[in-house]
Amino acid sequence: MKISDLLRLSTDNLRRRKGRTALTVIGVVVGTFAIIVMISLGIASNAANEEMLQSWGDLTQIEIYNYQWGASSNEVPVLDDKMLETIRGYEHVVAATPIYQASDLNAQIFAGKKDRYSAYAWNMFGVDMKSLEAMEYSLLDGTFIADDTNLGKKKIPVLVGEYMGYEFEDTRKSPNSGKRRRYWGDVDAQGNPVLPFVDPSHDKMTLRLTAYTGNGTEKTQDFQMVVVGTLKKDETKNYFTHSGVVMRVEDLKMLEAAYKKLSGAKGGSGGGSVMISANGQQIHQKDNGYENVIIKVDNVDNVAAVDATLKELGYETNSLTQIREEMQAQVAKSQMILGGTAAVALLVAALNIANTMMMSIYERTKEIGVMKVLGCEVSKIRNMFLMEAGAIGLLGGVIGVALSYGASLILNNLNTIMAFFGSEGVDLSGIMGGMGGMGGMGGATISIIPPWLVLLGLGFSTLVGILSGLWPAIRATKISALEAIRHE
Repeated sequence: MKISDLLRLSTDNLRRRKGRTALTVIGVVVGTFAIIVMISLGIASNAANEEMLQSWGDLTQIEIYNYQWGASSNEVPVLDDKMLETIRGYEHVVAATPIYQASDLNAQIFAGKKDRYSAYAWNMFGVDMKSLEAMEYSLLDGTFIADDTNLGKKKIPVLVGEYMGYEFEDTRKSPNSGKRRRYWGDVDAQGNPVLPFVDPSHDKMTLRLTAYTGNGTEKTQDFQMVVVGTLKKDETKNYFTHSGVVMRVEDLKMLEAAYKKLSGAKGGSGGGSVMISANGQQIHQKDNGYENVIIKVDNVDNVAAVDATLKELGYETNSLTQIREEMQAQVAKSQMILGGTAAVALLVAALNIANTMMMSIYERTKEIGVMKVLGCEVSKIRNMFLMEAGAIGLLGGVIGVALSYGASLILNNLNTIMAFFGSEGVDLSGIMGGMGGMGGMGGATISIIPPWLVLLGLGFSTLVGILSGLWPAIRATKISALEAIRHE
């Protein structure tokens, strides 16, 4: 008996029992439909979470918070330049830069004729420029600062944020005057953007350190800030891209040393901060190197391994990948619960298939006996029943997939459909929230059915059909030919 003969016999047998076959197929349809829809909701939820996290920042970055207090900090390696070089040598680490700020630096930036415009230098940061490039910071103009850049004595090369010019105020205006400051986003009467007082890329800027000695004498020291590049504002990177001033770490440390010398300070930077413990004791913050470091990893899948290595050293870390994994775990948990419910429906369908096949064998006992007497191989008889069971599963899977696409289309366009019928839009955030997604999805995709999910649904439903028909098929091969022929 050829395969084509088996297919013809199987098809004919299913066609002769249309009602029973249809009812059995419906069970497979319900189970396949439920499983595909549940998984598609989880895929869409993960995609929405991924998009949201990417808008928050780089998923391949790890941030180290190195604020150490008391004796326990002795167990944590000093996070200095030597340690940073070690971290840069770790597998999968692309770059590592400190986000360094001087602990106590009284400085202002002046521009304009007779220093008319001033800005407080509260947002100056020292970074590793090579790492900044590797972390894909973008420049509107100019270049990043090379390690060997030397502009001369008391000239400091810097990068400025895109809107750093709005930090300046007009010192000739009253502090209460609305014309003393200009703000980014303001427009004039014609709707044109209001430009800042200072254009950092072209105007000369002076950084002035001001210190007071023990007897109250004021001392100042000036440095010229030379802008070599303008950072493009990117809220997913760092807030200094908006209005900050960025320079090499060594240049900021040089300014810090100059300020200490100017003020006559000795030793470290003020002895560190002090925290009062629960029992009233003073705990001094230990100088344990850089307080804030950002690390770039080559791939999001390797972030967890690098993060684990840093935590083993004793550092406190944070990354969006940690939040991502928590969200994925919540989605997976929801999928397991809902998918389990759908699996019950598919289990019932499997029992229906088994029952249908057993009934079919009982009704076709004489037919089976005749096939055996005529010399049909036992394996061919078994394969015929398995093919019928698999066909039921495949047919149910195809219909279930088609209905799943229909449900997905409706879910993704539900607000449009409701608006067409004159009804208000439906808030679908509850669906995504239940799956572990973030609320307020608005017009986002609720259901995503990728090709692999279609193949999985069809394969799983067909497999369920074959497995359900396995025992009935084996049962058919064990029927005695003589008894089968005498069966009425």
